[in-house]
Order: sequence, then C-alpha cells, then structure tokens
Amino acid sequence: MHLEDLQRITEEHHAAEAGLKHVLYVCSGTACQSSRSDEVVKALQAELKARGLEATCEVRQGGCQGLCARGPMAALDQGKVVYQHLTPEDAPTVVETLDSQPPDHLQLPSTMPFFTRQVRIATQIAGLLDPNELNSYIAAGGYQALLDALSNKTSNEVLQEIVRSNLRGRGGAGYPTGLKWSTVAKAPQTPKYVVVNGDEGDPGAFMDRSLMEDYPFRVLEGMTLAAYAVGASYGYIYVRAEYPLAVKRLQSAIKQAQKQNLLGSNIAGTTFSFNVEIRLGAGAFVCGEETALIASIEGGRGTPRPRPPYPAESGLWGKPTLINNVETMANIVPIIQNGGEWFAEIGTEKSKGTKVFALSGRINNTGLIEVPMGITLREIIFEIGGGIPDGKRFKAVQTGGPSGGCIPEQYLDMPVDYESLASIGSIMGSGGMIVMDETSCMVDVAKYFMEFSMAESCGKCVPCRVGTAQMYDLLCKISEGRATLDDLVLLESLCDMVKHTSLCGLGQAAPNPVVSTLRYFRDEYLAHITEKRCAAGVCQIKHEPLEVHS
Repeated sequence: MHLEDLQRITEEHHAAEAGLKHVLYVCSGTACQSSRSDEVVKALQAELKARGLEATCEVRQGGCQGLCARGPMAALDQGKVVYQHLTPEDAPTVVETLDSQPPDHLQLPSTMPFFTRQVRIATQIAGLLDPNELNSYIAAGGYQALLDALSNKTSNEVLQEIVRSNLRGRGGAGYPTGLKWSTVAKAPQTPKYVVVNGDEGDPGAFMDRSLMEDYPFRVLEGMTLAAYAVGASYGYIYVRAEYPLAVKRLQSAIKQAQKQNLLGSNIAGTTFSFNVEIRLGAGAFVCGEETALIASIEGGRGTPRPRPPYPAESGLWGKPTLINNVETMANIVPIIQNGGEWFAEIGTEKSKGTKVFALSGRINNTGLIEVPMGITLREIIFEIGGGIPDGKRFKAVQTGGPSGGCIPEQYLDMPVDYESLASIGSIMGSGGMIVMDETSCMVDVAKYFMEFSMAESCGKCVPCRVGTAQMYDLLCKISEGRATLDDLVLLESLCDMVKHTSLCGLGQAAPNPVVSTLRYFRDEYLAHITEKRCAAGVCQIKHEPLEVHS
C-alpha cells in the first residue's frame, strides 16, 4: 500500500457513492446494539429490497453518533437527516420518506446544541463511517498521515509535531504526551514498545470503548505513528474483556491492516516495521495504572510497582515503553495531518485541544460528547446535556470516576480543564461525567465510590488495602445513622493517610470523592450523624429504639 493506492481507493469509493441516491448509516455501537440496532439494519435492508431500491440505496453499519439517550440512531446522506429511537417496525416509514420529510418523532433537529456545540477531533467522523471496513476509513482520509510521514518526514519531525501540539495524556493524569514520547525516543535500549491503554474501568465511562468500536483503524494508525516517532517495533492494545465488540473490531482492523502492508514488516515498502497484538484484561481497575498494566501484559498479577524507574525508561520486560490511552492515540492522526500548532490553538493556555466525555446520570442527553477544553460545566450540562430531567434541581457532577470529586452548583461556570478541576478537588480523569440531582445523597455517593475502590484494590500496599476498607466501614456507619462526630474526624484522618502513603494512583485518589463531598456537602454528613436524617431519603437510617419507662 502506497500513497497512490490510497488515492485510488478513495476515488473508487467516492465514485461508488456517487452512483447511490441515498446512504443510511445506522449506529452499531454497543449502546444502540442493546436497543436492537442490528435488527433495524436488517429490517431497512429488507424493506429496500422489497421495494426494488437496493441498487440505489444502501444501509450500512456506522459508529456512535453520540446521543445514546435517543438510540438507535441513524444518519442519512452525511447527516442531512438524523433519526432517533428507531425500531425494526419503523423501516417502512423511513424508506417511504427518504425523499421527503420524516415524521417528527423519528427526526432529530440538526440545530440541537448537542450537535452544534461540539468540536470533534478524536470523534471526527461521528458515525459516518463503517468501522468494519478499511476502505471506508481510507476514503475518509485514513492512513494518509502515516504514509506521508513514512515517505516524507523523519521520526523526529513527527515527534516534534506532537510536542508543538501540547497534547496531554487523556487517560487522567494529563502528562505532556510530547515529553513522554521524547523520553522513549531518547532511551538507548531496544527493542522499544508502544502500549495503548484501553482498560477503561471508571463507573459511567465509555469514551475509550466507543473510540475502539467506532475508529479501530484510527487508533491503529495513531499507534503506528507513535511507534515510528519513538523507534518502537512492537505494540500491544490492552483492552478489558468486557468490551467484546471493541475487541472484535480491533482484531479485524489489525488483520486488514496487515493484509494491506499497513502493519507488519517493511510497512508500505519502507524500512519501518511494526507489529501489534491485543491483550485482554480481566477487569481489574488497578490495571489502568501503567506498571500494573505492564505486569498483566507480561503474564503476571496486575499489581503496581514503585516508580521510578518509569515505563518510558524501563517498562515491558525492562525495555523502554510508551503507554498512552485510547483517546490520546485517536488525536495523533489529526495532529499530524493539520500540524501541532493547529491543535494548540484550541482549548486553554495549559489544556489544549478537545476532550471526550461520557455524560451519564441524571441528565436528559446521556451519551458521548467532544468539547473544547475551557468550556464550562454549565454549557456541558444544561446546553449540550439538555439539563436535568423531571424538573429536578441540579446538585453535583462527579468527574474523574472513583478517583475524582463531586463538584457543586457554585462551580458550574468554571472552565473545564486540568488545572481548574484540580483546584476544586476533582480531576479530569479519563472523561466520565456523572450528573446528580436533588434525589442523590452525597454520603451514599461517597460510599458507592469507596466500595468500588475497596473492591478493586490489588491489596499490595497496606494503606490502600486496609485504609479503603476502614473508610468504607465508617461511611456505612454514617449512612446508617450509627456514627459519631469522632468517626467523622477519623474518616478525614484516614483520607489524608491513604492519599499520601498508598503505592499507586488507585489508593492515592480513592479518598477524593469523600474529601470533595465533605468539603462541599458537610451538612449532609452532619445531618446523618447528629440528626439521624438523610435529606434525600436514600439512606436507611437505623434509629435506636425508644427507652420505655414504667
């Protein structure tokens, strides 16, 4: 495969498209599949055949279009019409109205803030692409960046574009991607490895899953560009086994790329070789941590180790290893195509580009969004997200998963970037964003996340293994109305100890939901302790029996 082959495939694809009157992409992501989108595809194809229209109209599988609350969704003719809540029974109506206006209940207005307020880079093609077909990706510009880089740029030139972009790792910590790549590139040892971290374990997070399902070729191309830039010859994509569709599509993408010499030995006739394997994770949240992930890939138990040395110097089998998460890799191709300075113009001074978030919880427009860094929480929740359902009052939004914090209403107009979130006791995390209304009890929320961290602790270090269990027990006492003010003091002391003495990020960040809810919703803790009352009516307060005097 060479640049001229990409051009030929693109021209052939567009010529075939020009011969069609209509093309309908039906979302085939996990969320829409759970709502029978596969049956919708079959029903639409059968309806076209019954009407003799299969030669001029095609129905294809597409990626996620973001608005999961309205699925199954479909996009007609590059998004000129967007359908919602499709069922197999709607097939006759959809086909009948391909050349006219579909019924209002099936159509989404293109002027919805959910669509107009987003800036798509990682999710650039947004459903108008068959994730199963390499040629579909090539026709959308795929592999142009890689083959151009291999033909016309040195590895250092590719690296410097990432440095200029000021892209920060989208896995949570926000470490400068260019700096990490530079460290691996300078390391003298060989072989070098590239690892894509797809072990997305935060409750309410599904950004990486969607990117792997919808853009498997883009993740692979970004990974291959990274390998070229740092001098790596082998790569692994670490995916949790609970993502079977992502695994299936990545496996297919790897095979197709290998067949076309876009992976493997002497890629595109050059001296550069790069091979990729998939490793399945068993669902351990701690394996999202770099050193635990490395241990798992090597066949060991997924437990972290002290750093330094960092993986960039001594990672897989003691060799230099570049580890980036899925969303980070999904940004590489557009950066190389458009230049690092282009990317750096988007966002804030220290947080560049866009961020993909998974909106969930008590919000009308649950789904996947991509927004520029610096947008406010109010814009995300009340414009893009459509506000709180059932006329309820907004209470808090939790960002960063079990490692993040709960942000109250007073910070709704704060810009969303790494520094701003950290300043109020939360983190960006991988991009989960759970919205809560007045029916949520913040003590119960803290207890839920602490139970998760306690269960997911690998047990290697005492502060995390024992400390999270002790904090969970104290939160149970508080939620049941059995705690005293001394228990609250002990809880805060344990938060400080676990945060500063745990071995890895799981334990170090586990107290964050407790610390943030204590900071902003202390009155709810005090109500449980001193008044034996849960204002939200969530907790089952165990009242002491009244003493009866004769």
